[in-house]
Amino acid sequence: MTLYWLIFGVFMILSLVVSNTLQARFKKYSKEPLINGMTGRDVAEKMLRDNGINDVRVVSVKGHLTDFYNPRTKTVNLSESVYGSCSVSAAAVAAHECGHAVQHATDYAWLKLRSFMVPAVQFGSNLSPWILLGGMALLQIGKYAGLWLIALGIGLFAITTIFSLVTLPVEYNVSDRALQWLNATRITSGTEYEHAKDALKWAARTYLVAALSSLATLLYYIFMFMGRRD
Repeated sequence: MTLYWLIFGVFMILSLVVSNTLQARFKKYSKEPLINGMTGRDVAEKMLRDNGINDVRVVSVKGHLTDFYNPRTKTVNLSESVYGSCSVSAAAVAAHECGHAVQHATDYAWLKLRSFMVPAVQFGSNLSPWILLGGMALLQIGKYAGLWLIALGIGLFAITTIFSLVTLPVEYNVSDRALQWLNATRITSGTEYEHAKDALKWAARTYLVAALSSLATLLYYIFMFMGRRD
């Protein structure tokens, strides 16, 4: 159990460092205006047009850094701080989210796999903690019944870990698409481009930390299970 709390503590600190750095970068670059005067909405609509996507709408949603692409409604949802903002961070976020629309339109394999996994992940992430706890409690009554329950909980948790790992190529690829387009169209250039690249780099690292944390926790559960079997 001490190892579990060590893993939890290490990745909690890493997550806080990455999250705080990301917030600081976006705050800094949100104060850096784009020379061309384009807002986040303008950037998003142009990227969609340039990629021949005409059936996706760009809409504004409440919140800060609450931006996302919804493949079911075919909408690029930009937060209020991005939608109407003429800044480097707004351009980076808008291009990133439109990158998901491009992935969807081109049937990007990793995105298709991640979308396919969503129902199983929602099911597994809700149940696995309770099943693991139940298995640990049941060990005190019947060893084998408890072990089977723990094994089931580990299997469900493994689905969420695989989902986190599958998310990595999706997010890194979409950032690459966004940056290549921003550079090719000269929407950002020079210092603007480097700052947009820096912002998206730190955004991608949040997914990396989450995936590594999930993997480390899964390995802990597996080693714990193997030890209990002996």
